[in-house]
Amino acid sequence: MKNIVLATKNEGKRKELEALLAGAATVYSLRDYPDCPEIEETGETFVANARIKADFVAAYTGLPALADDSGLAVDALDGSPGVYSARFAGEEKNDEKNNEKLLRSLEGVPREKRTARFICALVYKNPNGEAIEVEGTCDGEITSAPKGTNGFGYDPLMYLPHMQKTLAELPSKEKNSISHRSKALQKMKAEWGELGM
Repeated sequence: MKNIVLATKNEGKRKELEALLAGAATVYSLRDYPDCPEIEETGETFVANARIKADFVAAYTGLPALADDSGLAVDALDGSPGVYSARFAGEEKNDEKNNEKLLRSLEGVPREKRTARFICALVYKNPNGEAIEVEGTCDGEITSAPKGTNGFGYDPLMYLPHMQKTLAELPSKEKNSISHRSKALQKMKAEWGELGM
């Protein structure tokens, strides 16, 4: 079984990725490396930010790294908050404030124009330089008020019409089967399989 370091300190992301990788790898995160410096995400796309994190963590730990950069793209806001999803309402990365700002930004926008998607870019980087990049999406629409207590981030606002629930109203197992992160990871696992990893 391979060792993988998830390039994140975000416990929500760590738990989700760890559950999705169960049995496929021994999973570490940056919480296991408390001295690891903060990684500046200076990319203009999700994949660029994931690449920055994967490169840094693989070099820093000497182990294969799996980096995720993900966020929300809202059509009525021209793709915002995009790569600024975690810091939409300010540098302190506060889910509640981000959700409040998003709802304010969409005041007066009719339901049919509140379409959005979660995007997840995953980059796997081996210390030997080998890299794989994939992307997954989860489409829905932004509700007018938060619903549900499961998940994190914008999950309480992301309504899935075909399920008639927000992501935060779904049990973790069900959410993990349809999320943008899950779809990206399934693609990543297929790539690993092709490489005999």
